[in-house]
Amino acid sequence: MFAVIYRWRLHEGKEEQFAAGWHRVTLAIRAHCGSYGSRLHRADDGTWVAYARWPDAATREASPDVDPEGVAMMREAISESFPAVRCEVTDDLLAEPQVRS
Repeated sequence: MFAVIYRWRLHEGKEEQFAAGWHRVTLAIRAHCGSYGSRLHRADDGTWVAYARWPDAATREASPDVDPEGVAMMREAISESFPAVRCEVTDDLLAEPQVRS
């Protein structure tokens, strides 16, 4: 499995726009490009961090742009992008919590 960690600093007041764009783009990539999805986090230093998983690096690299409007929403909200960190997953113990009804 392959993962990528992304990190951004956003323009003040653009957080909701960024999160909405990220949500759209992630759903589109998961539905059309073979991604396993992503998680978005707001870090305690004020940056935003996303962790995306893929079956392998080749699947990610072959992924087309599937939601240009969502990408534009994100780009407009970003004041600074940090380099992506590409990771080979060597052990995965992350589990989804059980939902109680």
